[in-house]
Amino acid sequence: MGHQEQVIPLMTPYKMGQLELSHRVVLAPMTRCRAYGGVPQPHAAVYYSQRTTRGGVLITEGTSVSDTAQGFPGSPGIWTQEQVEAWKPIVDAVHRKGALFFCQIAHTGRASTNDFQPHCQAPISSTDTQLSPDAESGTVFSKPRRLRADEIPGIIDDFRRAARNAIEAGFDGVEIHGAHGFLLEQFMKDGANDRTDEYGGSVENRCRFVVEIIDAMVHEVGANRIGIKLSPFADHLDCADSDPLALGDYMVRQLNKHERFLYCHMVEPRMAIVDNRRQIPHGLLPFRTAFNGTFIVAGGYDREEGNKVVAEGYADLVAYGRIFLANPDLPKRFELDAILNKYDRSTFYTQDPVVGYTDYSFLRDDNKDDLAAQG
Repeated sequence: MGHQEQVIPLMTPYKMGQLELSHRVVLAPMTRCRAYGGVPQPHAAVYYSQRTTRGGVLITEGTSVSDTAQGFPGSPGIWTQEQVEAWKPIVDAVHRKGALFFCQIAHTGRASTNDFQPHCQAPISSTDTQLSPDAESGTVFSKPRRLRADEIPGIIDDFRRAARNAIEAGFDGVEIHGAHGFLLEQFMKDGANDRTDEYGGSVENRCRFVVEIIDAMVHEVGANRIGIKLSPFADHLDCADSDPLALGDYMVRQLNKHERFLYCHMVEPRMAIVDNRRQIPHGLLPFRTAFNGTFIVAGGYDREEGNKVVAEGYADLVAYGRIFLANPDLPKRFELDAILNKYDRSTFYTQDPVVGYTDYSFLRDDNKDDLAAQG
């Protein structure tokens, strides 16, 4: 009896701004490549609603802010009215089950090819340095074109308009994709940004573009509807920084300038393997301490580590990616300490509307008592 009454930190309620959550398990944004022609499809409503629980939080896959923002096959957008209308029933499906839904808005920048760009033009970036080919996918990225300073306000406006469109589609808020080597990181990180104008050089200059995007979006939809994902320690897509602590600290303090800025979603430094077990470095504490709003962590967390960081106050919420992809009822499995489905990496980015997308199994309700007893 005592075991069943034990408090599971991940399953405790939380108030994010004015939003009431019933647990701390967040569906992380994940590229799934199931849209057609930039338009999200009805099977996305199945996928997201499968992973919905009352009082939970879901974040969409990266959603393009414009026709220059695309870099993957099957990625959805939110810059046209057709896309906005297509998102509405998907958002409704999540809301009907009582969850909160955030749209991650993104621009791939140089992590793209001419084929994805309007009129086969060069992808845009902070730099004209070409990315190394991607060994896993075999993608050979095209040489980018360095944005002129007078073009940057137009990209900022794309983000502002995407935020407005997301709210029109019914989303509860938007997450700015400022991580993993996409356009915003191509400006923020000194390993990619080689500019000599007001958008390059010092950390303040390199972050200027992102800060201006945040300012425009706050003015458009309100700070209480905006979060951001940052990965200062990561080096994805040739985007590394020589001083990630200074970069993360600067950005967090910029977020704090907006009263009620909703959340900061940060990616842990790379995991180490110690005694055959993954060890998460918990390197985000300085940012957690400095940030005024809700702090979401991501980066290889399991149930045990997630419970630990919530219990210790290191994080408010924990975002789960691949294991949530493979376990649509992940919060229930965490509650019962049930066995998890294994994910199939080979179907992460295929475009089948069912296989590897909506066909992962749920716990059977009639096994619930048995599973609890085993726990």
